[in-house]
Amino acid sequence: MSYRDKSPAELRNMLGANLRHLAQSYPSISALSRQLGVNRTQFNRYLAGESFPRPDVLARICTFFDVDVRILLSPVAEIGADDRNLSDPYLQDFLSDAAVNVPETLFPSGFYRFSRRSFFDQNQFIVGLVYVLRKNGSTFIRGFEPREALTVQGLPQDSRTREYRGLVIRQDDGIASMVARRGAVTCSFTHLVREMSFENNYWVGYVARTIRETITTKRVERLVYEHLGTDLSKALAAARTSGYCELKDLLPFHKRLLRPSEPFR
Repeated sequence: MSYRDKSPAELRNMLGANLRHLAQSYPSISALSRQLGVNRTQFNRYLAGESFPRPDVLARICTFFDVDVRILLSPVAEIGADDRNLSDPYLQDFLSDAAVNVPETLFPSGFYRFSRRSFFDQNQFIVGLVYVLRKNGSTFIRGFEPREALTVQGLPQDSRTREYRGLVIRQDDGIASMVARRGAVTCSFTHLVREMSFENNYWVGYVARTIRETITTKRVERLVYEHLGTDLSKALAAARTSGYCELKDLLPFHKRLLRPSEPFR
């Protein structure tokens, strides 16, 4: 069926199905609606296929999810299923689906609290929250930089600028991820391996920034991830403690794993 054959109801239903698919990556529809700048009740009508957004709202939705207006015509899972991914034949023997398919047992989905030393001030540490999710056979990571970190860099502090996303791939020992802010204006590389602990919910490794060498900032620091599960209330409590802190304010096991008195090698 071509787009000329689709009725308004069919277009609304396709958009609703695609929005429901895209919204699966977000733990809260209310929070997603706020980020989109769309009334929650109205957004629910879009999800149900009962209403259609104005052109400017549709453009905002497409920009936010990084999709195009084909979400009116085709299932979103089929959009962009071309050579713009790691399944390109050129990379088949190097970054194939087997590398991208990260088992839950290796790196489970859900919220993670992380901590590391600040790149800009060696006397400060960063505590943050990220969300790991599975989608279309791949594993992704999403988070927001602390407002203070963007202030240091002279950048805006809105959620769109602070957001970063990345892809997680399987390694012989642990996982690696490439993470970027929107437009890949900055990127970082992370490597993590599971650390033995009582609940088996810690990963330790390092994060490296893709910047040129300077004498005032660091490019690589140790990193600790703590899996919090999928409980939103627990994640929100952790989010309230995010930001810069001093060494004495770090959680004891995070401090132990970061080994702040030892130089990174």
